[in-house]
Amino acid sequence: MPQSLVRKTGVVPVFYRAEFVVSGYRFDTTRKAQWIADSLIETPIPALELVEPALLTREPLLAVHAPDDVQAIETGEPRSLAESQGFRWDAGLWPMLLASHGGAVAAARAALDVGVAGSLSSGFHHAAYGYGDGFCTFNGLVIAAHAALAAGARSVLILDLDAHCGGGTASLIVSEPQIRQLDVAVDRHDRYPETAQARLVMVKHSADYLPTIQRLLDALNGDAFDLCLYNAGMDPFQHCAIGGLAGIAESMLAERERLVFDWCQGRGLPIAFVLAGGYIGQRLDRRGLVDLHRLTLSAAARIAGLAKSSVPSPG
Repeated sequence: MPQSLVRKTGVVPVFYRAEFVVSGYRFDTTRKAQWIADSLIETPIPALELVEPALLTREPLLAVHAPDDVQAIETGEPRSLAESQGFRWDAGLWPMLLASHGGAVAAARAALDVGVAGSLSSGFHHAAYGYGDGFCTFNGLVIAAHAALAAGARSVLILDLDAHCGGGTASLIVSEPQIRQLDVAVDRHDRYPETAQARLVMVKHSADYLPTIQRLLDALNGDAFDLCLYNAGMDPFQHCAIGGLAGIAESMLAERERLVFDWCQGRGLPIAFVLAGGYIGQRLDRRGLVDLHRLTLSAAARIAGLAKSSVPSPG
């Protein structure tokens, strides 16, 4: 087993704090972190530990986003910019974002140290330099990638398996050779032209979904990365209200999570995950959505267990 994934305590830190859901706007993206955290308290997954992250400061936001955009989210003015992601603005939006983006940063830094970490954050990859879009206000993926680079990583892979395209991320890293994005999507929202830093592959048929992800990951085996930032969207699920693709069942998404974490495990590549998309509708209730996101958490815990079991016992 690669050395970088053996120096573990067997515990995966998963970052969450109450401010993740403090916004007054009630929507899956602003509420599901608490639903999942509550599920972990009620039905724990061995090897996972909920940890409070520090709040993000203003400086990392300003390193990625326009000052006018940051000010609008903090103050609510101009309202059109403050609500460009699709949320009704209220005073809780700003502390919610500082908490959830702080979680993403904490997960990236922790993964570099312990190999696997995550945050119950979501709503990142559509946010561009000067505005939000598609329930994404600021781009926590790029902010977390910057934090990882500042912590000593030389190259970061953003693996985006949300149903929708990560056009905001692609626009923000176009001139950043240390950050690359691999984006596999099933819905055209936020589609973008490929660049040297961002590859986008659209999947039209569920039978092609897992083989496509496997093929693209295998094609990266010759490339060196120090961290994988995994945007673990569950909205490709066939019954998801926004983005679902017919034929992508829960079992297929469970296999996708095993594939991703095993790929990182096999390379000795630290992985930090966030939740990304997943939306309640007529055919997906809250419990079902939580269960889908727990697939990612379970896959992370499995890797931690493998790492722990590989360490020789003292004496």
